[in-house]
Amino acid sequence: MRAPLKPALPSSTRASGGVRIPVHERIVLGNGITLVIVAKHDVPVIAFQAVIRGGTLGDPEGRPGVASLVANLLEKGAGERSAYAFADAVEGAGGSFSAFAGAEVLSLSGQFLARDQELVVDLLADALLRPHLAREEFEKLRARQIELIKAAKDSDPAELLSTYGRAALFGSHAYGRPVMGSELSLASITPSDIREYYRAHVGADRLTLVFAGDVDPRALENAVRRAFGAAPAAAVTLVQPADASRLRGRRVFLIDSPDSEQAHFWIGNVGVSRHFTPRAALDLVNTLYGGRFTSMLNTELRIRTGLSYGARSTFTRSATPGEFSIRPFTQAESTALALRLSIDSLAMLRREGVSEEMLDSARAYVLGQYPLGFQTA
Repeated sequence: MRAPLKPALPSSTRASGGVRIPVHERIVLGNGITLVIVAKHDVPVIAFQAVIRGGTLGDPEGRPGVASLVANLLEKGAGERSAYAFADAVEGAGGSFSAFAGAEVLSLSGQFLARDQELVVDLLADALLRPHLAREEFEKLRARQIELIKAAKDSDPAELLSTYGRAALFGSHAYGRPVMGSELSLASITPSDIREYYRAHVGADRLTLVFAGDVDPRALENAVRRAFGAAPAAAVTLVQPADASRLRGRRVFLIDSPDSEQAHFWIGNVGVSRHFTPRAALDLVNTLYGGRFTSMLNTELRIRTGLSYGARSTFTRSATPGEFSIRPFTQAESTALALRLSIDSLAMLRREGVSEEMLDSARAYVLGQYPLGFQTA
């Protein structure tokens, strides 16, 4: 089934400032794979992203980190290539190829010269359909992730601040699980956990492939059909998390870091899902509150008082409501004041709202940032 080639926005509804979403084509293969092709011939490059719905939602109970290990193992040997040969094929072509896990996805992405399109499809098909998931590579990756967590705890706890924050906010909900796992959970994961996750959660019915660059859409479509047309579906139904409950009142979770000169803090609550209808309006308000250098939050904590080098607020939009969070840092002795000013600035936003002039400023800022997402090298 093929959707006609068409612009995502008709030229008559082009955004102000000449912003246009690139023309793209969307194709659904018989086994459920969604293929999106964006042909851009101004630079001889092809970029790709493969997204598999599921992510850490499919981690076994009590063993977070399985999805993260699976994602990393997809490029550590696949098809007829060993881990070294796979990396050598990527580096030899001057390309890039990486994989990671998120709360709801496994994602693979990269970029190559357009002349290497056949290699791109071959590597991607091997990684997704024929990964080795070898014990030796699994043990090396698991040990590395455990050491990374230990190092972050010892040297820079701020690296794990969002992980601690989400765990405190969401509790036993799936969004509270650490994507990388913990030292204890990683130690309990076995090669059979890895193979079972791959069998259960990696399948054609969950896969979206996106290619952009100097490509012939028909040749690329035919190559993808040959490589992925027989890919099977995932063995289990996609997990659909329930809505998390918003917190009432205030709770404090303290991570003691002796002798630290700075204090990092994370203020959060359950926000909205990606299906939240007035998301554009919410983005504008968040831009004004904590989404740019001249935001209310950054003005209060950096520009006016000099308490912080930077402070931001963000929404994580997931299938069900994710978190709204505020992330400042300050000198340890200023922690209480910075916390109070952060909360007071949010209360001021709720109390006073925003003016039309402020909204116009936010619109101009967002439109100015928007084209950067489509720029080429």
